[in-house]
Amino acid sequence: MKVLVAVDRDLESRLALRYACHLLEHFDAEVDAIHVKKDVGKIILEDFDVPFLKKDHQKKIDEQAKEVEAAIIDACEICLEGKVPCEPRILVGNAAEVILREARDKDVDLIVLGCHRSSALREMLLGQVHTQVINHADRPVLIVRELRNITEVLVAYSGSSCDEAALHFISPMLLGKKPKITLMHVRDTDDHESQEFADACALKGESTLKKLKHLPETKLIAGNVVEEVVREITLSACDLVVLGAQGLDKSGRFNILSEKSLQIIRRTTRPVLLYRPKG
Repeated sequence: MKVLVAVDRDLESRLALRYACHLLEHFDAEVDAIHVKKDVGKIILEDFDVPFLKKDHQKKIDEQAKEVEAAIIDACEICLEGKVPCEPRILVGNAAEVILREARDKDVDLIVLGCHRSSALREMLLGQVHTQVINHADRPVLIVRELRNITEVLVAYSGSSCDEAALHFISPMLLGKKPKITLMHVRDTDDHESQEFADACALKGESTLKKLKHLPETKLIAGNVVEEVVREITLSACDLVVLGAQGLDKSGRFNILSEKSLQIIRRTTRPVLLYRPKG
């Protein structure tokens, strides 16, 4: 498995790298840790202390990049201790564009981004880079706001093919860790989902996880999908939340991120794996 982790000056992004390495510990994977620095020739000068001095601005950006590179190398040591190869790189350009391009060109299986805790605590919009990557990535994205040992996992499961694929994607990473897995299906009362469908859906997800050598605890409740999933995340001790990009919505356009999934990502500080098929 190839994993691309985007790292910047924020602590959360470095925690994201450590979390990814923890998730992939003793799993057959390699990590490409990149920092994207600004291209001075294509941006408006931001340093008002030395206006119009592009040379000084470039020097400042280069110094910051060196600081981040040192932090990446330090975090990569955690990966190497877990037998996960980790290569740090410094690239230049628009962060979101470079991340999406590198993900496609390197054909990575997972993109990992760190994110401020406050964006969830205040229910603020995600940062511009995060929003662009989440909406335009054609593969799974892991959003990390805090470093946690993975002992409990919550899967929000709707029974869609996307959610089924998410189970197959995350399962091999969790086998060595043997976390407690809760498979949660919310009978969507807003969409008038029947009890029969909800029962069949929960049974399907449980059966899939058992075939993948996991013994999940199944939870079936009724209500508003977003509110119930967020409540479960808040009340539980889960260290990873797994969502299908389309799994919590009825949209017919498979590549469009559902608003429900986006709301859940915004409203939690827990790491969230948003699954979208590659391609």
